[in-house]
Amino acid sequence: MPEGINRNRRALFGNAAMTLAATQLGLSAIAHAEPRKSNAGALSDSKPGTHTSFASIKQINAGLLNVGYAEDGPADAPAVILLHGWPYDIHSYVDVAPLLASAGYRVIVPYLRGYGSTTFLDSGTFRNAQQSVVALDIIALMDALKIQKAIIAGFDWGARTAAIMAILWPERCKGLVSVGGYLIGSPEANKMPYPPKFESAFWYQYYFATQNGLAGYGKYTHEFTKLIWQQASPKWNFDDTTFDRSAASFNNPDHVAITIHNYRWRIGVAEGESKYDDLEARLAKGSVISLPTITLEGDANGAAHAPPAAYRAKFSGQYEHRDLTGGVGHNLPQEAPRAFAEAVLAVDRF
Repeated sequence: MPEGINRNRRALFGNAAMTLAATQLGLSAIAHAEPRKSNAGALSDSKPGTHTSFASIKQINAGLLNVGYAEDGPADAPAVILLHGWPYDIHSYVDVAPLLASAGYRVIVPYLRGYGSTTFLDSGTFRNAQQSVVALDIIALMDALKIQKAIIAGFDWGARTAAIMAILWPERCKGLVSVGGYLIGSPEANKMPYPPKFESAFWYQYYFATQNGLAGYGKYTHEFTKLIWQQASPKWNFDDTTFDRSAASFNNPDHVAITIHNYRWRIGVAEGESKYDDLEARLAKGSVISLPTITLEGDANGAAHAPPAAYRAKFSGQYEHRDLTGGVGHNLPQEAPRAFAEAVLAVDRF
């Protein structure tokens, strides 16, 4: 397999899928004062669902956006940025943030573009959701908040964004916590097919590529996203109130456009913007991440994901993988907040 294809997320998933198929077939840059040190030792006691909201949502202009974000902890403490995925929002971290704040961190939890109170500054800006752009949003947010360096932690879109930041702007990242490992890909790499059983896990991406997908997601956003929650975390018994808190973020006027563009761009049926071509070309190389990293995986993740062995070689620095048991699904920070917070503390000690 050519090097450019072998070094990417599609290949990681593809290798894992082919192994599974074979088994089934019987075949074998800003200057700021140094932040004070955290008390990265003990976490306060907290169970999932202890918290249901953040104290307040702040707004700040950053790059192309006016970003809505929650903040917890001392303003002069070491920073941790927590990044959500689709179709989730900042409430994935509603229990994680106070745990980290109690350990002495400044915790920033932003709504990604297309979610919650994050809006575009210019109504004429193209609603682009290619992978490098989402990472640029977080760099712009760090600049606006005068954060030189932070631990970046995330799942789903957030984990991909964290990895992208580690490759393109490693000087801004102290370490990574990534659910699902190395998630960077490219439209070209995503042309490589999976075996049918594995490919079927991506049904919604192909649905989004159609006109029906655009219209259907816009009309049935609430029902659609709830179905994804149920499929991705089959053993998480979330209630309607928990889901509705996050689903309110999908009322953002740009949510449908951002979601559809992201998934269409991934499979090469929507164009990105040429000004980001150089960044995407660098990401398509599948570069190894040298920063301290902890990867996590739940034992009941219903979303498509590669086994840890498939992406171990993508991390060359201090590294640890943690498997969580007890029915933990795709929305790992909300389902297992203490384990996620412990991973942040641990990567900070590397």
